[in-house]
Amino acid sequence: MRIIKLDEQAKKNVLEDLLKRSPNQYGEYEDKVASLLLDVKTRKDEAVFEYTKKFDGFELNKDNILVTEEEIKAAYDEIDADLLTVIRNAMKNIREYHEKQRQFSWFDSKPDGSILGQKITALQRVGVYVPGGKAAYPSSVLMNVLPAKVAGVDEIIMTTPPGKEGKIYCGTLVAANEAGVDKIYKVGGAQAIGALAYGTESIPKVDKIVGPGNIYVALAKKAVYGHVSIDSIAGPSEILVIADETANPRFVAADLLSQAEHDELASAILVTTSREVAEKVSEEVDKFIAELSRKNILEASINNYGYILLADDIEDAVDIANEIASEHLEIVTKDPFMVMTKIRNAGAIFIGEYSSEPLGDYFAGPNHVLPTNGTAKFFSALSVDDFIKKSSIISYSREALEKIHKDVIRFAEAEGLTAHANSIKVRYE
Repeated sequence: MRIIKLDEQAKKNVLEDLLKRSPNQYGEYEDKVASLLLDVKTRKDEAVFEYTKKFDGFELNKDNILVTEEEIKAAYDEIDADLLTVIRNAMKNIREYHEKQRQFSWFDSKPDGSILGQKITALQRVGVYVPGGKAAYPSSVLMNVLPAKVAGVDEIIMTTPPGKEGKIYCGTLVAANEAGVDKIYKVGGAQAIGALAYGTESIPKVDKIVGPGNIYVALAKKAVYGHVSIDSIAGPSEILVIADETANPRFVAADLLSQAEHDELASAILVTTSREVAEKVSEEVDKFIAELSRKNILEASINNYGYILLADDIEDAVDIANEIASEHLEIVTKDPFMVMTKIRNAGAIFIGEYSSEPLGDYFAGPNHVLPTNGTAKFFSALSVDDFIKKSSIISYSREALEKIHKDVIRFAEAEGLTAHANSIKVRYE
């Protein structure tokens, strides 16, 4: 990995380089996605079937688009028993973590007869997109579905791309069934997002679409926002590690590559105060790449968006970490909790050398659907909050309104809105 002395110019170069990975930078694909979405909106099932044949090689039709109970049963017969146990254990942790996020309606009544409150309502129907492509992600099923279940969503619909024979990875189907998905459709790509956003003869329109995908899925979600809600526009995966001289270089190298293997645009960055650690991590990265299975992806990712930044001190390391606002942030220092208190921007923070990033991807409980491309400055991890709405409650008695009605009238008249003022005045004629 390249080792760069961290200064203002290096910081600027790294930030500009990382921005190239954002879905917002892929304007050349937007017209294609817009055309596809319009086709799905217009021709519905017919368009979805054609695009599935074109992109996935499967002859989709109204009779085979929905995953059947027999297919789910076959998935249980096929899945490794140990993996099923692991999925169920992970589900327990994920559900328990998200149950702590639940919110409840509240009401505050006063002696004058006024009642103010907030009503919490779960979304009615949610669409979950689960990628296929370069890897299968049953973990994404759990992370997207369980918060929705905890929130109380009435109906959860899942779409995922089929293989050429129309088959979906058994782990994905089992995870969906275990988590409580109501219907699973064999549709992937931007056409799946269009179907969920607009509805077709086979796939009902949803209120919100969540889940990660490739650049076409990301741009499709961006385009349909407003017709439906979305969680976020996810970019390529990323990890940033803050390390000092106490860090284990082999552990750090392994953690950097755990994200680099997602795809060629993934970013892996080490910020360290130790040149010795920097050099040893670089050596370990080379050793691991030579022996790991996704060697070509790892090499491309590290060569394109992998950095080791040498900082003068922890304060400088924290500063660049907050500027990058990484999806995953590991802190491997002498006093990691102290460093953690200085972090403002990160999707998920992993503290200490035994809190490696894959814990968050699979098992610990916090959600692995996280803000990318610097959006951790203003976005949060997927949570129960993403699947609820909040309605304000206002109830005033005549007595309560009488005390303040002249203030309301005065405010409305100051804005030139006489009908607003009149709405209050008529009650005290």
